[in-house]
Amino acid sequence: MDELEPKEQNLSSSPPPKKANITLQQAIDFGEYDPKYLANFAEWHNLSIHIQWQLIRKALEIRQRQLITQYAELNNALNFSKKPHIHKACRSVERQLKKLAQDNEELYVEYSNKI
Repeated sequence: MDELEPKEQNLSSSPPPKKANITLQQAIDFGEYDPKYLANFAEWHNLSIHIQWQLIRKALEIRQRQLITQYAELNNALNFSKKPHIHKACRSVERQLKKLAQDNEELYVEYSNKI
């Protein structure tokens, strides 16, 4: 019988948070290019190395576009010189762009050796 199984009780007043269910294509469209993250999608393992690389390249391009747009929006802020927090945010975007360029180069080398 069920007497030996502990019964679950929902002690919180709010419903449990829902997991974000996105597809591999949505992740790519959002600029997610890390192969380790993309490997969490079951369909990733069914793709050839060439297709995986093409999806990574697309995500890299999208991410670069996002960062450049963010940088431009920050630089177009009114009274930019009087807002040090915006200047700090610009430096953060610059660091992310440098990291993206480095990741891009490393992934080119990695996938060139695999193909």
